[in-house]
Amino acid sequence: MDFISLCFILSSLIFSFFLINYLLKFSSFGHVKLPLPPGTMGWPYIGETFQLYSQNPNTFFASKVKKYGSIFKTHILGCRCVMISSPEAAKLVLVSKAHLFKPTFPASKERMLGKQAIFFHQGDYHTKLRKLVLRAFMPEAIKNIVSEVESLAVGSLESWEGKLITTFQEMKTYAFNVALLSILGKDEVLYREDLKRCYYNLEKGYNSMPINLPGTLFHKAMKARKELAQILAKILSLRRETKQNYNDLLGSFMGDAEGLTDEQIADNMIGVIFAARDTTASVLTWILKYLAENPSVLQAVTEEQEAIIKDKEKCGEEKSLNWADTKKMPITTRVIQETLRVASILSFTFREAVEDVEFNGYLIPKGWKVLPLFRNIHHSPDNFTEPEKFDPSRFEVAPKPNTFMPFGNGTHSCPGNELAKLEILVLVHHITTKYRWSMMGPQNGIQYGPFALPQNGLPIRLSLRT
Repeated sequence: MDFISLCFILSSLIFSFFLINYLLKFSSFGHVKLPLPPGTMGWPYIGETFQLYSQNPNTFFASKVKKYGSIFKTHILGCRCVMISSPEAAKLVLVSKAHLFKPTFPASKERMLGKQAIFFHQGDYHTKLRKLVLRAFMPEAIKNIVSEVESLAVGSLESWEGKLITTFQEMKTYAFNVALLSILGKDEVLYREDLKRCYYNLEKGYNSMPINLPGTLFHKAMKARKELAQILAKILSLRRETKQNYNDLLGSFMGDAEGLTDEQIADNMIGVIFAARDTTASVLTWILKYLAENPSVLQAVTEEQEAIIKDKEKCGEEKSLNWADTKKMPITTRVIQETLRVASILSFTFREAVEDVEFNGYLIPKGWKVLPLFRNIHHSPDNFTEPEKFDPSRFEVAPKPNTFMPFGNGTHSCPGNELAKLEILVLVHHITTKYRWSMMGPQNGIQYGPFALPQNGLPIRLSLRT
């Protein structure tokens, strides 16, 4: 064999070796050089955070979907994100392929809530925590606190009577008190003011950049979080000394068989307050606005609630509400559902890819956040006719699967939704049967950051019905 032939054979072998390696590298998922979803990432570090939170989120999402389609990339709150806006994709992320997308939040929220909170976990630890939360929040448990929730609602309304109030701020106080009641039972009144002071300072930093320097919102929030944990540690210590059995959420967490550390308990108590407060307060604020703007709906709700009072009088029952009464409110329940859809308090939820994932022909890299866009799904004309119109009657028929997800979906859906419905129904019962309210000032504006709210938190004046 001459030298030229030998060189040709060696060259062919080398070329074949590299060709085979190239084909192997790109022939199976996990190694295919898939493109990232289309989209823009905005400014370094800041990304497109301000574009999202400074305007109607519908505008931000709609412009992105129109330009890039139902899946696109962006960068918000210091996180590289992929946003998805179809019901089928949302189901895949939250249910079908949930093991590939762990629940998460931006770094600032994770540090403020606590890394042991239920939101950030999967597997056995999450299953155990969810069981403990449901034990305290299932209907069998919360039906026993209807009278206490009603007392908080009545007290709140009486304190607002004849005054000009900011609805959202007052509803936040009401929702906070109900959250403490569910966590601490009748002990909540002993710690309410100290916990409120610390938590109010903590929440100011929830959507801040995680820059822990003196003077920043994040630094102030972390300082309040430390003090909040100290108060909770004191409550735990006192309960262990008394050795009593408690039926509230803290009692569920403290069960000897569960083996939770004080840090885990504190993280999850703070997490429950976070989940139960602003969202419920936002829903109540929007309900009052929508009822005021739709007199026929308000009349239907009022008549339904008055019928409950009349039935109780006929039967010689106590005037106070009970669990059975809350099941006689179908019109009011549809108002809540339609408010959750139109207002879409939670525009999206955060998940994180636990590995590189192929999704609709695109690569979602490990560690990237994935955000199902509930707001887009709730406002799509493909899912709801005239989506911007407030029409509770649409819920006389069940919506199409995966098109209505106000509490999320799958194993990480909100475990406290029954408590939220209860406190809303109780307050609506009393405000519609005893009071009238007038919206004050501009009524068409909406403010954002992070929740969509009526302008200025909906100032109203509340007065007794005559």
